[in-house]
Parts: sequence; C-alpha cells; structure tokens
Amino acid sequence: MPRRGSRRKREIIPDRRYGSVLATKFIRNIMREGKKSLAERVFYDAIGYIEEKTGSDGMTVFNKAVANVRPSLEVRSRRVGGSTYQVPVEVRPERRDACAIRWILQFARKRKGRPMYQKLAEELIEASRGEGSGSVKKKEDTHKMAEANKAFAHYRW
Repeated sequence: MPRRGSRRKREIIPDRRYGSVLATKFIRNIMREGKKSLAERVFYDAIGYIEEKTGSDGMTVFNKAVANVRPSLEVRSRRVGGSTYQVPVEVRPERRDACAIRWILQFARKRKGRPMYQKLAEELIEASRGEGSGSVKKKEDTHKMAEANKAFAHYRW
C-alpha cells in the first residue's frame, strides 16, 4: 500500500485492429521477452484461424471464451488461531479478466505439436463452447473448491 493515497490506474489503449481493450491485455500476456509484434501476429493469426475454422466472427468467439473462463469465486487462505482456512471470496473484476487470460494461455501453451496460433485458436474455440477445454475445467475446479469451503465463509475479512 502506498503511503500517499492510492495509485492511479493506467489507461489501456485498445488494440489497432479490433479496438478492444481485452484484446490488448491478451496480446500483452502472450508477449515474451518484449516481442510485442510476434505476440500480435500470434493473436491475429489465431483469430483468423478461428474465423476460417468456425465460420463465425473471431472476436465474438474470443469474447465468449474469455467470458466462459472468468471465475466469480475463489478461495483465499486465512489464518485463524493456529489453523489455516480456505475462505471463499468473490473475485474483483480486474482479477477475473487476468485469471481468465492467464488460464487460457497456460492451457494453450501445454498443447503439443502445432504452432502457437493454432493451439491458442483451438483453446479459444473449446472455451467458447464450454467443453473439453482445460481453462474451463480450471474455472469449474476453482468454483467447486469455493463451494466445498462455504462453511468457512464467515472468516471473510
């Protein structure tokens, strides 16, 4: 926590092609070692591949995939007395997007044997349908964990 007030939020500039702030965040998360042009190429190629494969708008599929992966609940560790409890808490909107983006990329990178844009496109297609995707399963596991620990909700701070 800063001593003098809270820090200002940086304004995120929408991406050039689609005018989407979410796409900008996604591209920045794809980026490794400052190679933004490569990250943009991977993202735009993935959107093109989605349009080619599904026949529907790539950005619509992308937005639906991120919406399906966004968690609404998660567990946080809380130490009370001598024991640690997993306390279910609601997820802040900024963190929802960050978790969804991170999980989609994590499971896209785990896929083997194809170029990154194809792996990302296939993960996005599966996540938008809500089936078979590792990222959707991760969200469901997070929600199950929060539901299982609902008894400790009174420890919320």
